[in-house]
Amino acid sequence: MYRTVEDFIQDWSAATAGTNQVLEAMTDETLSQSIVEGHSSLGWLGWHLANSPVSFASLVGVSVAPASDSQDVPTSAADILNAYKQVGERVKSRVEETLTDEMMVEEVEAMGRKVPRGALLRLLIDHQTHHRGQMTVLLRQAGLPVPGIMGPTQEAQNQ
Repeated sequence: MYRTVEDFIQDWSAATAGTNQVLEAMTDETLSQSIVEGHSSLGWLGWHLANSPVSFASLVGVSVAPASDSQDVPTSAADILNAYKQVGERVKSRVEETLTDEMMVEEVEAMGRKVPRGALLRLLIDHQTHHRGQMTVLLRQAGLPVPGIMGPTQEAQNQ
């Protein structure tokens, strides 16, 4: 749980940088890559990461404009990356403008219970990390290089 806005901003900046690397590794041709037919695809997961921060921000009382009104997954990896970058910057600036350290420990109604804002923002980052991990598996399945976000990958070790 975050108790200060600055602690969240530091983690958010690092987390979005890592997610940017994963999104940059996608190609238009691999957006449909999924573990099994009908399961979350690389493109769907990327688009979900570009949109879900808006919902999390709303839960903590921060208004963030979405990158797009469309729920349809773009057919361009660059469009997904650009949308994610826009929303990531909006979350950062709006949290800095809207929340105070005192507000981080205040409880708000979310998911049927009272939760501190700082805990919901931690959940936002955990949610992103979870899906980013799924995406790295799909990148590898698609034959694309996997960025070493949390440590060296096979590609980095073989150089």
